[in-house]
Amino acid sequence: MDIGHRLRVLRDEKNLSQNDMEKRTGLLRGYISRVENGRTTPSIETLNKMSHALDVPLYQVLDDCQEPPASLNGHSSRSNEWGSAGKDARFLNRLSRLLATISEADRQLLLSLAENITRKQKRTAPKS
Repeated sequence: MDIGHRLRVLRDEKNLSQNDMEKRTGLLRGYISRVENGRTTPSIETLNKMSHALDVPLYQVLDDCQEPPASLNGHSSRSNEWGSAGKDARFLNRLSRLLATISEADRQLLLSLAENITRKQKRTAPKS
């Protein structure tokens, strides 16, 4: 999915210019242009700023669906999800902020490591 293209479409739907986005987000217009043209990959923090500036939920920036995912639409309780409250929520928030500060290559390395760990756990999990 091309997030930059999605951001441009949402911005156009709201009749906003890149200068308007600059004022609303505090991001430079040139940076916004690079994101929209796919020359720069924005962090989650940046996507969150842009979604607020566009007055749309973050899931609409990441996916062109008009309905929220089932877990956000009341079909399942978010209060039971890991990371939705308490110590886990604070951990998830801290992790998100730290991930926003590292390079894309390092984020991909961490993602790969996490995927390998979960695959290993699935292989060694006792069968029922």
